[in-house]
Amino acid sequence: MNVFASDLIEFASDAGFAIDADSKIVAWNTLAEQLLGYTSREAIDHHCREIIQAVLPGGEPLCYPGCDVSQCFKICQPYSVPSCRIRHKNGEWLQVSISTVAISERARRLGSNDIMAVIYIRDGVIMDSLPVAHTLQVFTLGSFGLVMAGQNIALEKWKRKQAVTLLKYLVSQLDRPVHRERLLDSLWPGVDEQQGWGRLKVAMYCLRSELRANGINKDVVKTSDKTYTLRGDAVWVDTYAFEKFVTEGRELQQQKQWKDALSRYNDASLLYRGDYLEEEVFSDWCAEERERFREIYLEILGRMAECHAQLNQYTDAVHVCRKALALDPCRESFHCLLMENLVNCDKPGMALDQFRHCQRILDREFGGEPLATTRRLYQQILNGEITPGSAGKILTDTGS
Repeated sequence: MNVFASDLIEFASDAGFAIDADSKIVAWNTLAEQLLGYTSREAIDHHCREIIQAVLPGGEPLCYPGCDVSQCFKICQPYSVPSCRIRHKNGEWLQVSISTVAISERARRLGSNDIMAVIYIRDGVIMDSLPVAHTLQVFTLGSFGLVMAGQNIALEKWKRKQAVTLLKYLVSQLDRPVHRERLLDSLWPGVDEQQGWGRLKVAMYCLRSELRANGINKDVVKTSDKTYTLRGDAVWVDTYAFEKFVTEGRELQQQKQWKDALSRYNDASLLYRGDYLEEEVFSDWCAEERERFREIYLEILGRMAECHAQLNQYTDAVHVCRKALALDPCRESFHCLLMENLVNCDKPGMALDQFRHCQRILDREFGGEPLATTRRLYQQILNGEITPGSAGKILTDTGS
């Protein structure tokens, strides 16, 4: 290990740890153990996001694969976070600030290239962030949020709320030119063209002014003739990362690389904080995407349950199934998965109760009975034909 970087951690006055180029923890000091509850043995070799679980004040995740923090470290730029929350081993959330030392390329070469950055955590202290270049991060899964340089942009302070809605719409059409007539129809339906055009100009002016005030180039929104385009090369959007992780997880799962697939699904799950643009409940223009992302999320929960089962992590599989049923109580496939994994946990009685619960829900909502496959599973459990560890490890179908 780089001796200089190691000393920066060991002799620091704050909780600190070091990460390598894969964002895995390679060093962990005593103060970090005291602050977060993890020993060095528990923390080292884990991705920092798995241990720290940092979220910004608006609820957006700070750490995820390819995040703004790691991108800065790759180009030897430090990164600071004035305020965020991290999770103690016991589940308690701690309010902290973060500062870093990005190890230079020269120092990496001299130190066998094993440490990319040193990260310090200070309990409850707010600092000024560093004036370095960052990409605008846009979070749409859950409440809409913007993050720049490790800080939330206070959208509630924008002078015109229509500027926020306009940005949301452009985000939903990322890198695609949107004609002004389409914007008028979607954002100001029923308003005559002249009045709507006036509102659009004011909203666009306000949007660009607010972005500029937060250090974002106004050219992030490109105007051409009568169209507007939010440039994909100028922003990071959570939905694109979410779908990328899901695709990678599916490919790994097909190769029966259960642990790696589960890791990618966990990365995707971290980004899914709620329904797509959840505050736009009555906006038709985002309803289809909201349903699509919800279905993808339910799919990955099913796939996560399968991966856990394949790894004999039956309790975790049960937890994931219950999480999915909290979102969609009528999804019969999750009732089956839950029953199977309860049997695998040596809880056949609870599995039989789950079937009866499924029966009541389907009768109440649809006036129907569970499918034949579900009834057959119930009968097999009732007859003792399925024993712990032998319940079917099927490829998950999240259809109802």
